[in-house]
Amino acid sequence: MKTIKSLLLFAFIGLSFVACSDDDDAPVPVNEEETITTLRITLVPEGGGTNITIETQDLDGDGPNDPVRDISGNLSANTTYTGSIVFLNETETPAEDITEEVEEEDDEHQIFYIPSGSITSVTYDDQDGNGNPLGLAFTLETGAAGNATLEVTLVHEPKKPNDGTLSDAGGEVDFTDNYALTIE
Repeated sequence: MKTIKSLLLFAFIGLSFVACSDDDDAPVPVNEEETITTLRITLVPEGGGTNITIETQDLDGDGPNDPVRDISGNLSANTTYTGSIVFLNETETPAEDITEEVEEEDDEHQIFYIPSGSITSVTYDDQDGNGNPLGLAFTLETGAAGNATLEVTLVHEPKKPNDGTLSDAGGEVDFTDNYALTIE
């Protein structure tokens, strides 16, 4: 009986040392994906004229309702526009401005603009802390009258620097949409 008690005591002490180990790794913090329900682009023509807004709103995310897209008007031919972009989470009240997070974590984000048709170029007007393109501010130039498309994609943790294409960027897409535009 004395042997059984001794064995039980040693087993309990052994388990105590295993259970109280202080070499446990600290949990890795999880950076949860931000919810983006709304993208709003504002284009201001150089030299004056009417500002153009381009907006996508998808309040149910992957739900059954399609996103609502609104383009306030046609772009002018042969015009340079100063552009800015805002990302919102409107499932919260008041709406959360995701743009602030993109700006704070600028080295972990990049917005890609892929124009075609009568949009002749889109260039970055801002950079992250390491001098790489960010895309919250940009310049868009139109050419002759006609049709155009503009694909806008926000990438989380892209390879930086990259060659300016989505295929070279890697990372995870936080938001993407395409806009059919008219240049007149």
